Amino acid sequence: MKIGKLFNQLSKSQYIHYIYNRKKYTDFNTLGLYRSICENEKLTLTEKIEIRDYANTIFGKTFTFLQLKDPQMYFEVITLGEELTVADEKQLWENIRSNQQKILADKKIKHRNFGEYSKHNCGYKDCNYNGLMIKQGSFLTESAIHFNSDKNEYAARDKSERIKKQRKNKKQIIKDELNDFM
Repeated sequence: MKIGKLFNQLSKSQYIHYIYNRKKYTDFNTLGLYRSICENEKLTLTEKIEIRDYANTIFGKTFTFLQLKDPQMYFEVITLGEELTVADEKQLWENIRSNQQKILADKKIKHRNFGEYSKHNCGYKDCNYNGLMIKQGSFLTESAIHFNSDKNEYAARDKSERIKKQRKNKKQIIKDELNDFM
């Protein structure tokens, strides 16, 4: 069976029904469900929070993985109805970043091409590459997951080249130092 409606046009009782009977519907999409909770204009804020909490009880692992797949949507869903200060917002983003790192380590995933990070989205509406799946590290990549523990490969490469030049110029450096003493 198919739902046949957009999630953001459902009422609270319909949300509960579709979440409970999710296995019967072939077009059920959990990411679409969470996205629609924020976008649905028919629901009050308390209903949105109730639906979010009910969905989290059933889709706990999926909701946790949402912070890796689409962190902006995760942030919007988790902060429904809350008034955040700038410090609270920064702390939440730091928590999301650390949770992303934990998820990648727990699942032993080495690449970081997930969800929003795997598509080109430069912000220009007329860009030909918008929505295009991209390879991590390509010139079309504008956003990527970065952690504080990441090594800066450019700094390591620069240091390597500097040491290589010093090794090649070792004799010249020694001559210059000897000439300075005399």
